[in-house]
Amino acid sequence: MKKKIHPKYYNDCRVKCACGNTFTVGSTKEFIETEICSKCHSFYTGKEKLLDVMGQVQKFKKRLAKKKKK
Repeated sequence: MKKKIHPKYYNDCRVKCACGNTFTVGSTKEFIETEICSKCHSFYTGKEKLLDVMGQVQKFKKRLAKKKKK
């Protein structure tokens, strides 16, 4: 690796989420603020909601059924 071209690496970078959760990671930044983390993201909390906008699931199933008939 070339000398003096890489940014400084912080092994104990502090991350603060909007929900109040804080943790440390390795990063090239000393402090990171984020809006969503694993403590508040719906996928990780188990409160994930699947939205079927304008019947997209039904449209997909209908197309799939047409292809299977052919």
